[in-house]
Amino acid sequence: MAKKECKYSSVGGQALIEGIVMKGPKGKAFCVRLPDGSIHKELNKKKYLRDKTKIANIPLIRGVINFVETLIDSYSDLMKSAELSGLSELEEAENESKLDKWIGDHFGKGMMTVISVVSIILSVCLSVGIFIYIPSLLVDLFDKYITHDTLSKIHPLLEGILRIIIFVLYMWIVSLQKDIKRVFMYHGAEHKSIFCYENGLELTVENVRKQTRFHPRCGTSFIFVMLILSIAVSSCLVLIFPNLATVSRPLWILVKLLVLPFVMGLGYEFIKYAAKHDNVFVSVLAAPGLWMQRITTKEPTDDIIEVGIASLKVALYGLEDDKKDISAEDIELMPRFEDTDDEGI
Repeated sequence: MAKKECKYSSVGGQALIEGIVMKGPKGKAFCVRLPDGSIHKELNKKKYLRDKTKIANIPLIRGVINFVETLIDSYSDLMKSAELSGLSELEEAENESKLDKWIGDHFGKGMMTVISVVSIILSVCLSVGIFIYIPSLLVDLFDKYITHDTLSKIHPLLEGILRIIIFVLYMWIVSLQKDIKRVFMYHGAEHKSIFCYENGLELTVENVRKQTRFHPRCGTSFIFVMLILSIAVSSCLVLIFPNLATVSRPLWILVKLLVLPFVMGLGYEFIKYAAKHDNVFVSVLAAPGLWMQRITTKEPTDDIIEVGIASLKVALYGLEDDKKDISAEDIELMPRFEDTDDEGI
């Protein structure tokens, strides 16, 4: 019963640079391995929109709101972990160019902030170009080989397949970088720690090490669910408006951007459903995300597992009790939180 109930626990997390964030009953735990070898621990009890207004808890809408809030939180946590771990200072010392120094000396740090904002905007535009525009453009090249009516019907399917291929290749290339590989090791430790908790085992390095690093509620699964749902939604739009995919490329891309929040909402509802159900439908849609985790998670070392355990203990017990050993009996007696928005990890 403990294992079954654990499936509904409100524990989720995120890998950072030399650290892990865990969300649990006590709030958001932020733990980072410092350069001196110690573990920096924080507990944030920040209230989100879903805690302040009922609108943010409406199905479909809550998925978009949660995604935006998570994105903002994730960026902030990543930057903070880079600063605490010493990585940001190291990169600044190694990568600061003469141009950066010249801009800082003549225009001040304010200009560097503006440049950073512009860089983020350009990154978003680049992402849209790579994952939305390029697949559509490549499919257009098949126009002279496939009849117009046929192409119109299979256009979303071909786009979706190309988008998945580009995404997988992108993640694989990124995973080859040394720093990113280490983040993926923390990602594996996060999953293993949560699995240890969900299986009702005492949170020790030995028990965590034995767990699998592939978790069905991972954000990787959410991305794949969104890709699959985008194919389904786009196909429905083409069936309703047969010439939409071929009449105007900018219009088609605009439509896909407009329906993206709806796809996010659907994907979020599926992840919530998957967290509480185990059937063939869930298994089929979750399978690509689990396969992808072979790239986005790596087997962690014991020191990385220690950070995962520390973060999970803070999320479960708070800072004042995070040093206590959590036994299997403690986990069995721990209350479960079935109706929460923290299922995704």
